[in-house]
Amino acid sequence: MTDIQPSRAATASGSAGTAPETAASGQGLTRQTVVVPASINMVALLGAGDEHLSLIEEALDAEIHIRGNRITLRGHPAAVALAERLLTELVAIIRTGQPVSPETVERVLSMLTSEPAESPVDVLSHNILSNRGRTIRPKTLNQKRYVDSIDKHTITFGIGPAGTGKTYLAMAKAVQALQSKQVNRIILTRPAVEAGERLGFLPGTLSEKIDPYLRPLYDALHDMLDPESIPKLLAAGTIEVAPLAYMRGRTLNDAFIILDEAQNTSPEQMKMFLTRLGFGSRIVVTGDVTQVDLPAGIRSGLRIVESILDGVDDVVFNRLTAHDVVRHRLVGKIVAAYEDFDARHSPGVVPDQDR
Repeated sequence: MTDIQPSRAATASGSAGTAPETAASGQGLTRQTVVVPASINMVALLGAGDEHLSLIEEALDAEIHIRGNRITLRGHPAAVALAERLLTELVAIIRTGQPVSPETVERVLSMLTSEPAESPVDVLSHNILSNRGRTIRPKTLNQKRYVDSIDKHTITFGIGPAGTGKTYLAMAKAVQALQSKQVNRIILTRPAVEAGERLGFLPGTLSEKIDPYLRPLYDALHDMLDPESIPKLLAAGTIEVAPLAYMRGRTLNDAFIILDEAQNTSPEQMKMFLTRLGFGSRIVVTGDVTQVDLPAGIRSGLRIVESILDGVDDVVFNRLTAHDVVRHRLVGKIVAAYEDFDARHSPGVVPDQDR
């Protein structure tokens, strides 16, 4: 993958043939030196003020010493081996032209510890869409698997907490499909279910009341397309952004269709939506089953759909977790804390699909 060169030192002194270095506890330590290619900027690799270096040392409990482009690693063999692979992956990412941030270091480390057979650089360098100098890529292994599922299946579900890129990546794939002429149009839809407010009491016409619910979809479009082209595409019907109720009675051919906030659909609405599928079309359904805003007594269609469609060919369910949150790093911690709270304070609660 890269030409980082290991220079192994199996002893404390670095001289060959002596006994392995041991800690006071009697556990063996090892030392290894890797040589970073001269073409790699060491500041880009190690971070301003060695910020990345500090993250690696803290996460791996290893000593790391830098001299020029030589990095010496000292610690338990597993930690040293992981640190070497982490550095190798970071060098490979830099070579693709991507910047390395503290978040990048954390994501690569997470991938290496959870799925050591996967190559983080293959995940982080997978380009979906480029616009105005900005490239959209998956940032976690689960996101990459989600994107791959969209390519391979007619109906894909992306289920997970806020900030995991479910809708954003689906929209990037939709724009990619439109630009490559795989489809003739994009249809983006959401159920207009209020979260604590009543539509009837909001000012304006029905269209003006509904528009705020669709605003996040417009915002994502502006990240992916030239702003001046969006009104033309909307006017021509090439891109349609509409409430879910507007899908009833339609058959959608040659389209990339995204249902966002699907946790706020009833089972009947979910069935109605999925049966809109026409020839040459693809559907992506996204939602977070922990944030249902439906009135009391109405089950979420997203919560029960997997048990209904389990085993149906060409339908796939992808689950993202707090580890896949790509917003501010605190968002991931907040999501994880809520999940932990729910697990501790809801014993015996059975999900709808298991009832």
